[in-house]
Amino acid sequence: MTILEKIIADKRKEVALKKQLIPTRQLEQSVLFERETRSLAKALREGSGIIAEHKRRSPSKSVINNSLSVQDVALGYETASASGMSVLTDGKYFGGSLDDLLLARAATTFPLLRKEFIVDEYQILEAKAHGADAILLIAASLTRKEIEDFSAFAKALHLDVLCESHNKEELLKSIVPNVDMLGINNRNLKTFEVSIEISKDLVSLIPNDFVKVSESGISSVSAIKELQPYGFEGFLIGENFMKTDDPGASAKEFIEQL
Repeated sequence: MTILEKIIADKRKEVALKKQLIPTRQLEQSVLFERETRSLAKALREGSGIIAEHKRRSPSKSVINNSLSVQDVALGYETASASGMSVLTDGKYFGGSLDDLLLARAATTFPLLRKEFIVDEYQILEAKAHGADAILLIAASLTRKEIEDFSAFAKALHLDVLCESHNKEELLKSIVPNVDMLGINNRNLKTFEVSIEISKDLVSLIPNDFVKVSESGISSVSAIKELQPYGFEGFLIGENFMKTDDPGASAKEFIEQL
């Protein structure tokens, strides 16, 4: 069983338990549910193109940064002119929570992406109820039908959709009407090796009406300058900022060099 398969199996159990505790009606009555969302896809096209991530730890890197408050990180990223922020909400493997999303939302107004392993429409309602503007779908763990259904459900809630692929097969099943952004993850899920060549190899398969996003292993301005001529407008950067004492300042310095 791969690490992704293990995470997905755990996530299905977790969501089933949460649905017993918090009915969808309760999520729909939250203060943030009626909030007008901001388009992450539009922000990427019009701004720096950087989606800066809040990530405490990961299965491959263990602890990255546990000492910072999410609201300080969020405010730092917004001040740095990031186009948006990715907030990891998985607890078991990444040390995140939906509270992180709430606190980031309270501190900022720029677009927030709920980065989660989505296996159920219930999690999309959670994203909306906790102040997200966009959700992540991971093609490796979903069927084409699920990508179609989840993205249509998200769109009905005025949430943008970023669908992430690791290879050609995943990418082709992700090209569906309600997806706004197609992400290429540069990490090989089998070896955990990272290479931006994966983005370059797959980008020609993405139609131009989707915002093209490169994810993982982007730690330098030169990598972004290398990818931009291929049509990439979005760049998801996690550990590069989070491994510093001041992710906001690190992001500001990075974005100023673009």
